[in-house]
Amino acid sequence: MLGILIRRYIATPKGKYQFHALMLRTPIVKTIITKVAIARFSRTFASLMSAGVGVLDSLSVTGGAIGNKVIERELAEAAVQVKNGKQLSEVIAGSPHFPKIVSQMLAVGEETGTTDTVLIKVADFYEEEVATTIDSLASIIEPVMIVFLGAGVGLIAASVMGPITSLSGQVGND
Repeated sequence: MLGILIRRYIATPKGKYQFHALMLRTPIVKTIITKVAIARFSRTFASLMSAGVGVLDSLSVTGGAIGNKVIERELAEAAVQVKNGKQLSEVIAGSPHFPKIVSQMLAVGEETGTTDTVLIKVADFYEEEVATTIDSLASIIEPVMIVFLGAGVGLIAASVMGPITSLSGQVGND
């Protein structure tokens, strides 16, 4: 019942935003979500820029493609600042979710006019980082799962052997 209520709340815009904010505060999950968001941002923004879409429209579309409402709102606020004359790299530099290297690479792309090429390299790097992080998490989780499964099998074996032992003890006494 509680799970259904939580799922219904998360389906609302406010609930989804709060859930995504919570996920960005959870230690291990935060790292993965942030890296995935940066990779999606870089890849989508680069594709749109290379297709000739304007920066403001690209930010709007990219925000929706990231899949995290907190970062989407952050990109919407960045679009407002870009519209007011700031460079996107300056705006991204002040973000708590984008590392400094992303804003520095974006600044290089803006100066040289190769924003799409630079962002594709950023996307490739972060996609590789996500794969590495997930692989390392899997290598940590596997032994833990083996221990829990072994404990479960041992518990089942003990619960089956207990009655058999007591039955054989009673048969021997009769």
